[in-house]
Amino acid sequence: MGRATNSAIQVNANRAKPAPFIGDVMLHNVIRPADFKHCCAVIVSGDGLNFCGHTLLHTGGGLYFHVAGFNEVPRLMSEAGYRRYLREGGKHEIRRWPIRIPDPEGAHKKLGELLAKRWQWLLLPNNCSSFAEEVVQAGGSKAGHYLNCPSIEPFAS
Repeated sequence: MGRATNSAIQVNANRAKPAPFIGDVMLHNVIRPADFKHCCAVIVSGDGLNFCGHTLLHTGGGLYFHVAGFNEVPRLMSEAGYRRYLREGGKHEIRRWPIRIPDPEGAHKKLGELLAKRWQWLLLPNNCSSFAEEVVQAGGSKAGHYLNCPSIEPFAS
């Protein structure tokens, strides 16, 4: 191997890896209240030492919503984006919990409100589970995680 080739390999090895895909920012509301007639809490494995996992909200429109970061706007993903999120983040799906939403209009309105502002992640009290809970509870459901550890408890009422 020549010097030029060896140098090129070293340059590429020193480059920072791109951050894993976490979803897109929603610039305009692409969901409808009817999308909440099918709704699930989707539990995936966590990052690093996070054994509790991560919660996303899946709606009948085929979209996933979640918060990922300490002071970030919530994100959305299509089904293809969700698969990319799992692959690039080294995650796997643990389970899905179907959620009945008696008031789809209320859930739709709350999701729109939350997607328009930054989420102040505070680990246990204000995390990915509480994001999903706020949306479904605004829609009349009592479902949620009470210990805020999605991998060890049901998203239930």
